[in-house]
Amino acid sequence: MFNAIAFRYDFLNHFLSAGIDKRWRKKVRKHLAPFHPYKILDVATGTGDLAIELAKLQPEKITGIDIATGMLDIGKEKISKRNLENIIFLEEGDSENLQSDDKSFDAVTVAFGVRNFENLERGLSEMFRVLKPGGHVVILEFSKPKRFPFRQVYNAYFRYLLPAVGKMISKNKEAYTYLPESVQAFPEDKVFLKEMEKAGFKKTGQQRLTFGIATMYYGTK
Repeated sequence: MFNAIAFRYDFLNHFLSAGIDKRWRKKVRKHLAPFHPYKILDVATGTGDLAIELAKLQPEKITGIDIATGMLDIGKEKISKRNLENIIFLEEGDSENLQSDDKSFDAVTVAFGVRNFENLERGLSEMFRVLKPGGHVVILEFSKPKRFPFRQVYNAYFRYLLPAVGKMISKNKEAYTYLPESVQAFPEDKVFLKEMEKAGFKKTGQQRLTFGIATMYYGTK
């Protein structure tokens, strides 16, 4: 599904969020900045937008993995245009079966990918395994606004307008019907923090962004 929409993925991300998704990725970078991570793993990297943002931290290396090779191909083109080939390395990989050694990374990130994990517990455990002691995890994910009337307006947009526009531009009905369904099914807030703690993460917390449309979760090993 993601390979099928890869050619329109970036445009739709920015268009359907009115560009706010860029601000959310900056939040992840700013959260990690005080820790100066040298080696970063970006799980479910897609077309590499978060990896490109994190390159501003001047790490030694960023590894981005994804199972959708069509998305990775576009990401590699973007990285090449920005002359970041010596910092960011994209490769095919399964988030629930990471090929990296234990304690390999100073930071692990995911942007809008954990809700796609087939086995959430397994995916979080793998991220914990490859993180160095004292390392940081930051997870950016969609969430559901709670306050009236924004919640009602958002739900109408997310359930009806977004799938229609997504289908029209990407020519793929399944992808933009799946998006709101996956967000509705995702265990957010305290439920997700408990999943992180179950995987072993400490000092967990969250920050809701833009009226709760997205949430940044974080923790340490």
